[in-house]
Amino acid sequence: MNRRSFLGVIGCVLATIPSIARLEQPSVYRIGYLNPADSQDVGYISFRRALTELGYIVGRNTILVERFADAKIDRLPTMAAELVAKQVDVIVAVSPTAIRAARAATATIPIVMAFSGDDPVKSGFAETLARPGGNTTGLTTVTRDLAPKWIEMLRDLILGLRTVAVLRATGRADHTAQIGVLQFAADIHDIRLQVVEVRNADDFAAGFATIAGTASQAVIVLSGPDFMQNRFRLIELVTHYRLPTLYQYADFVKIGGLVSYGPDIADCRHVLPITSIRY
Repeated sequence: MNRRSFLGVIGCVLATIPSIARLEQPSVYRIGYLNPADSQDVGYISFRRALTELGYIVGRNTILVERFADAKIDRLPTMAAELVAKQVDVIVAVSPTAIRAARAATATIPIVMAFSGDDPVKSGFAETLARPGGNTTGLTTVTRDLAPKWIEMLRDLILGLRTVAVLRATGRADHTAQIGVLQFAADIHDIRLQVVEVRNADDFAAGFATIAGTASQAVIVLSGPDFMQNRFRLIELVTHYRLPTLYQYADFVKIGGLVSYGPDIADCRHVLPITSIRY
């Protein structure tokens, strides 16, 4: 099937697309959207807004085929296969788990990472950063190197800080890498890290009870679909146990969290390169 490459800007991976009026394009694009969270995800809302701003009007010249896993990531492979069966022109995949599911479902339909928290080369999403190769492009936000700053910020907030708990999701490689860097930074300042793993939102209460029971003075919450989708629940638990907590994303602070340090998810949907749309 013929292909014509073009660049677009949608959200922090759609930034340099030429005007639709200047291109000979098909009348309707079919964009697949694969998200492990739900439709209330702040990135999705920003993505939809950016589409409209760039002239991609859903129902007029764009068909948006959406799949949301509601934090049940085991559903992603089936959902990715459904997008391929719908013959979408491109798949926008949110998070490493969605990217892997999309890559397993197709080697020909372009996949846009929006975004990956993993190193795209180490994860096999790209051959190199300069020349990704294959059918995957997009944006990655590797927050591993921000970890020492999280320790510094908590030390500034809490005098005599000696113990910090880290809430992580089971099985996430990016969390393992972040904790490695956190441990190095904590050792420099003679701070003990307490790592607490949770499988899903059902484990949140037990996880915080464990943190409170060991007298950690502060908490760092790493990123993940379960954490983002259930951020109100996390804020409730933090408030209940009166634990100073640092988050990666400002969305937690906007609903009552103490402090965050990391990329802005909404801004990260205004640079999405959508390339090689098929027609």
